[in-house]
Order: sequence, then C-alpha cells, then structure tokens
Amino acid sequence: MNIYVGNMNFNLSNEDLFNLFSQFGEVSSAKIINDKETGRSKGFGFVEMENAEDALKAIASLNESDVQGRKLIVNEARPQEKSGGGGGYKKRSFGGGGGGGYNKGGGGGGGYRGNRNSGSGGGGSRDRFNEY
Repeated sequence: MNIYVGNMNFNLSNEDLFNLFSQFGEVSSAKIINDKETGRSKGFGFVEMENAEDALKAIASLNESDVQGRKLIVNEARPQEKSGGGGGYKKRSFGGGGGGGYNKGGGGGGGYRGNRNSGSGGGGSRDRFNEY
C-alpha cells in the first residue's frame, strides 16, 4: 500500500521516514519529495508497505502524531488525477520582449494590458515621443 505523509519537518530524512514506519511492519520504500531547483524537502513524501494491514495500523497510529515538532498528515495515497491541461501552476509571461534602444526606432515589447486577448502590448518608442 502506498502511503502519503505530509506536513513533515524539512529536516526529516528518507532514513528517518523509513524507520518511523518500520515499527509497524515491512517498508518497501520511503521517499521524501525534494524541490528540483533547490534540492530542499517539500515537506511531504511517500512510504510503500507490502502488507495492507500493517499500513493501515501505521496510518492510524501516525496520522496527526507529533514528529520533530510537526503534526503529520498520514493517509493512503491516491493516484494523481489527470487534469487534461497538465494541471499545476503555469508560469505566464505578462510582458513582451524588449525593443530597440532610445534612438534606434525599436518597437514591440509591451506589458500586461489587462486583457490577454487584446493583441500586442505596446508600440514603438519613437511614435510616442515626437518632440525628440
């Protein structure tokens, strides 16, 4: 049975997680999820236990228990739902690229204009400052 463990102390190691669940039965694996960029723990992980009865005992005993100053959330892991659009946070750019310099007549660019469907964000810099 795959078990979700959340709200973990960021200093908890895979070995600590493995040992925590081993007292309830045989643990196949214990993995804390880390941020891809920083390598730092995201504060949750998964434990795989072969015996479902042992896993249910571990869930009942460890859910809302205090481990290293944090109240754990422990429950049976559910499969990740498919959401058609990829899900999660999508970084959006609300600005365009740069244009040319002051006197080079570069245009384009632009910033966020409120309505994403309104076309490009701005015009050339020369058009706006006719007095120069």
